[in-house]
Amino acid sequence: MKLSPPATRRIVLVALGAALALALAFVALRSGPLAATRVGVVQAVEGRLEPTLFGVGSVEARRSYLIGPTAAARVRSVAVDVGDAVRAGQPLAEMDPVDLDQRGAALDASIARAASATVAAEAQRRDALARHELAAANARRYRDLGAQDFVSAGAVEARRQEEASAEAALGAAQANLAAARLDEQRLASERAGLRVQRASVRLIAPDDAVVTSRDAEPGSTVVAGQAVLRLVAPSSLWIRVRFDQGRSAGLAAGLRAQIVLRSDPGRTLAGRVARVEPVSDSITEERMAQVSLEPPPAGLSVGEMAEVTLTLPATARSVLLPNAAIRQFGGRSGVWTLDGKALRFAPVRLGQTGVDGQVQVLQGVAAGTTVVVYSDSELGPDSRVRVVDSLVARQP
Repeated sequence: MKLSPPATRRIVLVALGAALALALAFVALRSGPLAATRVGVVQAVEGRLEPTLFGVGSVEARRSYLIGPTAAARVRSVAVDVGDAVRAGQPLAEMDPVDLDQRGAALDASIARAASATVAAEAQRRDALARHELAAANARRYRDLGAQDFVSAGAVEARRQEEASAEAALGAAQANLAAARLDEQRLASERAGLRVQRASVRLIAPDDAVVTSRDAEPGSTVVAGQAVLRLVAPSSLWIRVRFDQGRSAGLAAGLRAQIVLRSDPGRTLAGRVARVEPVSDSITEERMAQVSLEPPPAGLSVGEMAEVTLTLPATARSVLLPNAAIRQFGGRSGVWTLDGKALRFAPVRLGQTGVDGQVQVLQGVAAGTTVVVYSDSELGPDSRVRVVDSLVARQP
C-alpha cells in the first residue's frame, strides 16, 4: 500500500525524533547528569610506614643578651651597630662615669691616710708594749724587795699601779691599731666596689654574638636594666616548631628533621630535634619542640619562618592506603570500597601518615580491599560508578 505524502512525512519525523531521543539518552548516560561517576581505585596493601610529622615554626636563639647598665646612667659612646659580629670580651659601649673617677681618687687618698694611721697605731702599740714590759719588771722587782722588807708597802703598791696603767695603755694602743686596720679594710672594700662600678660603665660582650638591635644612642639616659644593645649567639639558633597534638605520637629528642626556610624554599636543610617542651598549648592543641640545624646556614635571621618535617620511627605492619582515599561522609572519616558494582562507605580509624602520602589504617579496611582513590564527582551509597585507569576532566 502506497502511503500518502503527509503520512510519509509523519513517519520520517517520528523516526528522526526517536533517533534524537536515543542519542540524547546515550549522551546523558555517558557524559550527562545520568552518567556513571568515573572513579580510580587501588588495592589496600599491608606494609610498614615511616610516618612524618609536619610543623611550622620560627627561628629563635637559645642564647640572647640584653646589654645595659646596672644603674641609671647616660650613654657616652656606642662602638658597634646592628649586624656587627662581636667577640667575647669586646667593648661594646660606655656609659658616662660622672664622678666615679673623682670618688676613686678620694678613696685612694683616704686609703693612704688610713695606712699612715695604721703605721702610727702600730708604733703606739709597740711603745705601750715596751712601757708595759718595763712596768711589769719594776713591779716584780718591788714585790721581791717588799717581801724582804727593803722597801715600803706603799712603794710596792705604786709599782703595781704603774703596771696596771701600762697594761691599760697597751690595750688602748692595740684597740686603736685594730680600728685603724679595720678602717683600712673598709676603705679597700669601698675602693674595690667603686672599681667594679667603674668597670660596669663599660659594656662588654659576654659571648661571640651578632648585634641585633641598638636601642640607645650617645647622650640618651637609660635606667638600670634597660638595654642599650641586644645580641644573639649565631651558634645557638634553632627553630621553635608547633606540631599537632593528635599526630605527635613518637615526637622525641634526636629525631631527624628536614627544614625549609622561607628565605630559601628551594633548599632542604638537615636538622634534629634538640628538645621537646613538656608543656603543650591547650588552646591550639599543639606541642612545641626546638629543632636545631646541622649546621646553621650563614645569614640565618631570628624570626624567619620555617617548615619542618620530622621522620618518625617505622610503624608495625598494617593496612596502608593513599591519603587521597580518605573521605568525609555523614560526619565520619572513611573510604569508599567497591565490591563488584556495590559501593559502600567504610568508616576507618587512622594512624600515622608517611612522607609519600600513604596513611596507616588501624581499623575498618582489610588488606586486598578495592578502595576508591579518585572520583570526578561526590559519591554516595546510590552512586553509579565506572572504574577508569585515569581521570580527565569532562568537557562542558
